[in-house]
Amino acid sequence: MQLTLLAKGEKKNRKSDKLAPPTECRAGVQPSNPLLTDKRCDYLLVHCRYHLLDLPWEDVLVAHVLCYLPLRHLLSLQCVSKSFRSLVQVYLANCRTFDPAQTGPCIPKEAFCSMLRDNTVLHTLSVHRCSDWITDKELLPVVGQNQQLRRVDLRGCVQLTRHALVALALGCPRLQHLCLAHCEWVDGLALRSLADRCAHMRSLDLTACRQVRDEAVGYAAARWPGLRSLSVAVNANITDTAVEEVAKRCRELEHLDLTGCLRVRNEAIRTVAEYCPKLQSLKVNHCHNVSESSLGVLRRRNVEIDVEPPLQRALVLLQDVVGFAPFINLQI
Repeated sequence: MQLTLLAKGEKKNRKSDKLAPPTECRAGVQPSNPLLTDKRCDYLLVHCRYHLLDLPWEDVLVAHVLCYLPLRHLLSLQCVSKSFRSLVQVYLANCRTFDPAQTGPCIPKEAFCSMLRDNTVLHTLSVHRCSDWITDKELLPVVGQNQQLRRVDLRGCVQLTRHALVALALGCPRLQHLCLAHCEWVDGLALRSLADRCAHMRSLDLTACRQVRDEAVGYAAARWPGLRSLSVAVNANITDTAVEEVAKRCRELEHLDLTGCLRVRNEAIRTVAEYCPKLQSLKVNHCHNVSESSLGVLRRRNVEIDVEPPLQRALVLLQDVVGFAPFINLQI
């Protein structure tokens, strides 16, 4: 009798059952009635199945899932469906860091422009893997719509012009880390505009920027007292004047790269030792006018120097000579 009543009740409520599952199924709780268990099993499998895209996109998927995937995997994910493509676009629009190195050896121009088209919240931008093709036309729109940029790497981007540096100066006042290594288009005027606008600079790489001279470096140092890392390597225009100005103005300096600065002498190194108590590393390889008489002070402070002490160098040379001793013809 009880089974008959239940069957009639099921028949009456069949229409409402199609609209919504019973409370037990919706809550994920095992139903107490065994008849309901059998009838609702198929409903649970077919109608209550959740998909990944059903989760909140920005609050869950973007913030806690996609952020752990390499960029190349995200680009592949776009090919799954239109919904996944939209999800990846939302992620790219909210991405704080962009580094094409995650996509492989190079990234096409069209992909670069597409990925950053809607992004306005970038903090870190690295385009040195795009150096073969990137110009002001591709870079300036990205810089213009991302005024929160803190770190920018333009290393080796030889097709850019000084307008890129001016755009950073005008549009990114919070810029703190900038790499311009091997960007020979950087000149003193562009560096001055950067120094006037970006007051929070912490690290600057001007390696092989041969148009930059003492005056521009001194001007920038006067406006960046908090500078901690500076490279003016491979620039024969840099002399003691620029190095001494940096030492006196930037007391927080920790890393200084003077590699290949042929006109830097011992006097400048002594000034660095006097005014930069926080210095941790100094590179003076191929600085032929810098000797141990100035470097010794820094060695005693445990500053890391890329040039070995004279005695150690002599031992290395002696080792080499001894190693080749059996091959030396003493009859010469």
